[in-house]
Amino acid sequence: MIVFDPLWKTMKEKGFSTYRLRESCGIDSKTVRRLKANDNVETKTLDRLCTALGCTLADVVAYIPDEK
Repeated sequence: MIVFDPLWKTMKEKGFSTYRLRESCGIDSKTVRRLKANDNVETKTLDRLCTALGCTLADVVAYIPDEK
């Protein structure tokens, strides 16, 4: 499972609110809701997040293996 927990930590460290993130990335509130719910997002959204935050993908997403 892909989770966006690192994104919220990175945003806090860099002083980004969700409003500032939306404005600097050009993403809408629906996409922010999808990120909060760990739903699917497009790779271009991940690229925009990394660019706006000046970080790597590892600072935005984490992989957690599913328990089977």
